Amino acid sequence: MEKTIAVLGAGLVGGPLARDLAAEDGFEVTVADVDGAALSRLRAHDPSIDTMTADLSDAGAARALAAASDLVVSAVPGHLGFATLRAVIEAGTDVVDIAFFPEDPFELDSLAKERGVTAVVDAGVAPGLSNLLVGRAHADLDETEEVLILVGGLPVKREWPYEYKAGFSPIDVIEEYTRPARYVQGGEVVTRPALSEPEPIDFEGVGTLEAFNTDGLRTLAATIDAPDMKEKTLRYPGHIEKMAVLRETGFFDAEPVDVDGAKVRPIDLTAALLFPMWKLGEGEADLTAMRITVAGRRDGQPVRRSFRLLDRYEPATGVHSMARTTGYTATAIARLLLEGRFAEPGVVPPEFIGRSAECVDFVLARLGERGVVVRED
Repeated sequence: MEKTIAVLGAGLVGGPLARDLAAEDGFEVTVADVDGAALSRLRAHDPSIDTMTADLSDAGAARALAAASDLVVSAVPGHLGFATLRAVIEAGTDVVDIAFFPEDPFELDSLAKERGVTAVVDAGVAPGLSNLLVGRAHADLDETEEVLILVGGLPVKREWPYEYKAGFSPIDVIEEYTRPARYVQGGEVVTRPALSEPEPIDFEGVGTLEAFNTDGLRTLAATIDAPDMKEKTLRYPGHIEKMAVLRETGFFDAEPVDVDGAKVRPIDLTAALLFPMWKLGEGEADLTAMRITVAGRRDGQPVRRSFRLLDRYEPATGVHSMARTTGYTATAIARLLLEGRFAEPGVVPPEFIGRSAECVDFVLARLGERGVVVRED
């Protein structure tokens, strides 16, 4: 019997993950988006995918789509993520969510348990695959002492002035530069400004990058008992200073300013100027670099585990690396749920799935089949 899957969002990640699911026998995939052009591009790639125009800012539309499906994959922009997730849970449908929303997903845990819904949140590459690997390493230790996640998506070709292209929703990228970064230090959750504590990082196969604080630790701050945990984003050197100048000047502010009698939100102007420059063009190569270190003790002895990922744009399919690493992690977890390999009602961050070696092996195997390879150093 075919499984029906609703993918909410046909963007840079939603489109490729829908294509991946639709390629498998037994899955009937419908993709919903307000952007008709994005839906047309998706149909051109794979006419077997059903598409529908829908305003996903309307919780009722998301709820109706969920109610008619066996599983939902939510790939909406972050500002829509929490409300969309709540609507899907209200419909009683299992969901895999990659929206990078600022709200605490555990606020929906009771609702998910009440409706018998497995809601896997932050199911991308980082947060997502990073959490899964941290959860696996943590489960193998008697005591976890330190977690460090370094991750970034970058264009292969460096172009002045920003040397950056967005592999996912650009408005969510700006969120990385403005949302305060939470991490764990000395057993306490502390908050630092985004873009703070820059440091050079040498990444094999890429060169020297710069790392800075972002709010990517997410649920790990509450679910993993370790005194020191931090996530940092990677960019080419010089990018931090440019973003800091824009932020401190007010270009990322949402409060309207008066310009010759007209009220203008600086963030809207900034987005209109930056997004065309940050757009990853068709056939434009990108890469995803990630390094995860988990240190602790087992049987009284120090143990350090290090995972590394370096993925690149795939010319044969035209799928960018950030879409591959984010989308294929989500589709692997979706298959995990659809095949009944994981069923735990409630809000489930990937580190909970990481407690099961069999589930982690399943996800890594599905990624490996698509050329997304995690290596343990």
